[in-house]
Amino acid sequence: MAAHGYIKFVGGGRIPGTARWFDSIGMKPGVLHARVAATTEIAAGLGLAAGLLTPVPAAGFVALMLVAAWTVHRQHGFFIVNSGWEYNLVLAVTAVAVAGTGAGRFSMDYLLLRDTALWGFVQGWGGLIVAVALGLVGGIGQLAIFYRPPTAQPSQSH
Repeated sequence: MAAHGYIKFVGGGRIPGTARWFDSIGMKPGVLHARVAATTEIAAGLGLAAGLLTPVPAAGFVALMLVAAWTVHRQHGFFIVNSGWEYNLVLAVTAVAVAGTGAGRFSMDYLLLRDTALWGFVQGWGGLIVAVALGLVGGIGQLAIFYRPPTAQPSQSH
């Protein structure tokens, strides 16, 4: 996920190209969404890999994948072989599973939080609930506020 965000900053069309794509799928303003998506992908990917406040980056995965599934993949059905939303679901569920099971003994959460009151919120049911709730609020909120589906252009027949 971090690499996916990084490439939005440095590869291909960079932020301006990514912004044009976001505009084309109805996420307005595109430049805002290009920056937010790239930054969130980097932060969520690195945060989940490091196990730092694990439910928060897991929520980032949920929100990102919900928006991607709804705006890009929904019309193609479920299976990824048809560009469907299957893979979005796999990434979101996997991130939530990590939030629920905990990031493990070699994580920043374990190192920094295992003996604190926050421990129950970064793993177990607390982590799972935080990841799902924040992710759904973030994704649904972003769609409700910013998603304006492109309208079909009338054909120019004579």
